[in-house]
Amino acid sequence: MIHFDQVHKRYPNGREALAGVSFKVERGEMAFLTGHSGAGKSSILKLIALIERPTRGRVIVDDRITSGIRPRAIPQFRRQIGVVFQDHKLLADRPVADNVALPLIIAGVPRREIDKRVRAALDQVGLLGTERSRPLELSTGEQQRVGIARAVVAKPSLLIADEPTGNLDPQLALEIMRLFKRFNDVGVTVVVATHDVHLIDQFGARRIVLGEGRVAVETPP
Repeated sequence: MIHFDQVHKRYPNGREALAGVSFKVERGEMAFLTGHSGAGKSSILKLIALIERPTRGRVIVDDRITSGIRPRAIPQFRRQIGVVFQDHKLLADRPVADNVALPLIIAGVPRREIDKRVRAALDQVGLLGTERSRPLELSTGEQQRVGIARAVVAKPSLLIADEPTGNLDPQLALEIMRLFKRFNDVGVTVVVATHDVHLIDQFGARRIVLGEGRVAVETPP
């Protein structure tokens, strides 16, 4: 599903975020990216989602070398990927239903189908009934679950998350990770970047540890 082959990433300011990173994540697997702040976790997720492109090396997602994907084809490529951010990135002036529906609206899904799939996604994260609420009316944990509902509403084959529990207390963080595990249990490939090693110890999934832009430790699948 994901293959990094000697990937380097240098940003315009000269910072080298990745220096020869190689690893694979198989289809249907759940894996954690971990390491200190600045180790390269977020850069890897941006390369997977084609928010960034590698400076050198190959990034392969779903059998496609991302460097060969033309800009106009990127929106179609991203429809297979659900992305969860630490800071939710919700539209505060729009109700929950509109936030969750956004990927479907962009994809041109018919309105009747959108309503049905939004309700199904909210039900999956335990928030059915909040469709008319504004994000700021919800707790931080509920806002994160809205972000997850938005990420999975288009039924992606790959779900990536960047520090999704960074602003949550330990119990809420565990609930969010259990949600990711539920999606993985039904076949979704899940890659989560997190520094919370105590939390990921509870899931027994593969761990890819980064240090100074390289893979320092990689546990077997």
